[in-house]
Amino acid sequence: MGTPAFAVASLDALLQAGFNVVAVVTAPDKPAGRGMKLTESAVKQYAVAHRLPVLQPEKLKAPEFIEALQSLQADLQVVVAFRMLPEIVWNMPPMGTINVHGSLLPQYRGAAPINWAVINGEKTTGVTTFKLQHAIDTGNILLQASMPIGDNETAGEVHDRMKNLGAELLVKTVTGLVDGSIHEQPQPTDEGQLKHAPKIFTETCQIDWNHSAASIHNQIRGLSPFPGAITQLHGKMLKVFESSFSTEAHHQTPGSIDSDGKTYIRYAAIDGWVNILTLQMEGKKRMAVADFLRGYRMDQA
Repeated sequence: MGTPAFAVASLDALLQAGFNVVAVVTAPDKPAGRGMKLTESAVKQYAVAHRLPVLQPEKLKAPEFIEALQSLQADLQVVVAFRMLPEIVWNMPPMGTINVHGSLLPQYRGAAPINWAVINGEKTTGVTTFKLQHAIDTGNILLQASMPIGDNETAGEVHDRMKNLGAELLVKTVTGLVDGSIHEQPQPTDEGQLKHAPKIFTETCQIDWNHSAASIHNQIRGLSPFPGAITQLHGKMLKVFESSFSTEAHHQTPGSIDSDGKTYIRYAAIDGWVNILTLQMEGKKRMAVADFLRGYRMDQA
């Protein structure tokens, strides 16, 4: 059960390892692009190419979906980047339902664990496989694997490395469940020290230049390549995808802009400067700062 490209790596790993995938459950086709053509999820595209049966329920409690799921007689269900399941679904297989989550649980429960780990400046993250139960991301841990986060690495780059780590861990997990070598471990319950990973909203993307240069740099890379950190340039919305920063002292108001008009744009933070490296002006395409400045006058009001 999965939808985006992150889930495809796990599905492919299961097939390559020789497991019998009896069906794939994914999101319904949705209109996308300028022509609003119906677009299949990455998981569906992979499943169709590999001749796997596909279920695309609108509602996960729909009687016809439940009936179709029961008829498959799956021993185990695997969830990777999918929707929250009702108990009638996750409790159906004799071996239960397992989830591949992009953090070292119990840290970063929620919809956007990769983004928040980068935004918060974490040096390490990882993947957890666990058994689904009632409360989201709280089930018993099966296996975990950690990985470093580079100082300038974006959420997209972490995502691309993590999907492969998650796929490897999933194969180890399913193998261990089959041979009985894995023992479930309850998650720690100390809520006071937990960091959460809620869904990313527009307000999360707004840059506040009254913060430290390092924290703004982390916010920018944690929201790159999607949805992108947002600021203003001459009254127009500017999305920022790549940055660097310095703690060079200045007497500028946070949010002030400095540029030579040719090679750099930098914004004043509370304790230094944030250099904009890759950006996208409202209505324009994404580009490197030097390319942007070749066609844009920084001295305009």
